[in-house]
Amino acid sequence: MKTIILAGGYGSRLGHISELIPKPMIEIGGSPIIWHIMKIYSYYGYNEFVIALGYKGNVIKDYFYKLQSYNSDFTINTENNEITYHNSSADKWKVTLADTGIDTLKGGRIKRIERYLDDINMLTYGDGLADVNIKKLIEYHKSHGKIVTITGVKPPSMFGEMIEKDGKAISFEEKPQTSKGLINGGYMIFNKIMLNYLTSDKNCDFEFGPLEKLANIGEVMIYKHKGFWECADTLRDIEHLNKLWNTGIAKWKLWK
Repeated sequence: MKTIILAGGYGSRLGHISELIPKPMIEIGGSPIIWHIMKIYSYYGYNEFVIALGYKGNVIKDYFYKLQSYNSDFTINTENNEITYHNSSADKWKVTLADTGIDTLKGGRIKRIERYLDDINMLTYGDGLADVNIKKLIEYHKSHGKIVTITGVKPPSMFGEMIEKDGKAISFEEKPQTSKGLINGGYMIFNKIMLNYLTSDKNCDFEFGPLEKLANIGEVMIYKHKGFWECADTLRDIEHLNKLWNTGIAKWKLWK
């Protein structure tokens, strides 16, 4: 089973940072957020990835091409360019990096990587971290027999929440989950037949259009995730995720 990561967007809400690197390469705890996402799937034994590239895709290609050297000490023989890696603890991943166009919408990106996919595939965005139990998510998808499963989450609030009693402040909670309805948190699964509802046209969207059609015929199910989920959408989000990582309370860190 392959895991698709949509990594082609502009990340326009991140201001000047997105002028230098694509959003999935923004660092949390010294590693790109896309690495954190892949570690979540890898924890459950899923190590084959297809990354749909777009804006500044070469930055992501370069990262994976040099990943072993980033994670290891190495000796290079400058005469013949032979490299010997030391103390390497590289993740055993198989990563396909596919250029899907600069301005292509999500549906078009998924369709353009069709040749790399399996009969059942996982799909997520390149900016969302969660402690979703991937094993239970897959079991749920296989149990209902529909084409698509979406992980539904409650978005965290932009602001902290004060808990009070009789006018006295009892506690302060940073970015609590809101009581609003569910949103698409990524961490989706789909049967390959879903691709029949997509085109490779750059204007083919995913949520608006194809997914709506599938929902209208009863082929979309929601896996309700009540645990941690947060999206690195703004500079404030990135600061918060780094704070969680640096203080040892990053709930998405399932690996050791």
